[in-house]
Amino acid sequence: MSNSGSAVDITADASNPGADAPSPPSSNSPVPPSQQAPAPEAEPEECGPMGCRGNYTVVMIPDVTLADLASFRPATPSLSGQPAGFAVVGMPANLVAEASVQSIPGTLLDWDVTVRFTPVAFEFAHGDGTSAVHGNGGATWEQLGKAQFTPTPTSHVYRDRGTYTVAVTVRYAASVDFGTGSWRPVPGYVTATSGGYAVRVLEARTALVDRTCTEDPNGPGC
Repeated sequence: MSNSGSAVDITADASNPGADAPSPPSSNSPVPPSQQAPAPEAEPEECGPMGCRGNYTVVMIPDVTLADLASFRPATPSLSGQPAGFAVVGMPANLVAEASVQSIPGTLLDWDVTVRFTPVAFEFAHGDGTSAVHGNGGATWEQLGKAQFTPTPTSHVYRDRGTYTVAVTVRYAASVDFGTGSWRPVPGYVTATSGGYAVRVLEARTALVDRTCTEDPNGPGC
C-alpha cells in the first residue's frame, strides 16, 4: 500500500481463502486417456494344424517316409570301364560310375515340395560273384594321373577269361524341402541301379623272340 497524499493505492494477489478444493472424479466420471490403465494383453489365439498363435503362424509339417517318395526317383547312374569293354586276366580293370546330387520338384502329401537325392555309396557287382562298396564312383586313370592297368580304389582284377556283366547300385540319402528353405532328412536310402556293362576278359601271353614285329612281321604275336 502507498499513500501519495491524495490517493491510496492498494495492490495484492488475488486469492480465495476458504474455497473448496476440487473433488476427485467420481467412479462414473470419464477418465482422460493419459490416466487410463493399460488394457490387459489378450491371450494368444490358438489355431489348428495350419492356423496361428499370437503374431506368428504355426505350420505342422508332416513326417515323410521312403514309401511317400515312391513317385520321386533319382536318375539311373552311368557305368564305364578302362580299357573300354575289356580287361586282362590278372590285371586291374578300372570301373567308373557317375551319379550326382539331384533336386526334383513335385507334390508330396498335398504339399509343393522339392526332394533332394545325394549319392552316399556305390556298390559294384563285378559279375564274377564278387562285389565292393565305395564312397564314390571312382575316376579314370587320366584323372588320377596313373598309368594304364594301375590299381585304383574302384578297380577289379578278374581271374578267369570270359565275358562278365558289371552293374553299380547307388544309395541315395533323401531330404525334403517344404518351401521353407530347410531340408528335412528322410530315414533310410533310395537306390538306383545302372544297366549292365559287359567286360570281355582276355588272357595275355608273352613270348621271348629274337626280333621285333617290325623286323619279322610273321613272328610270334605279330
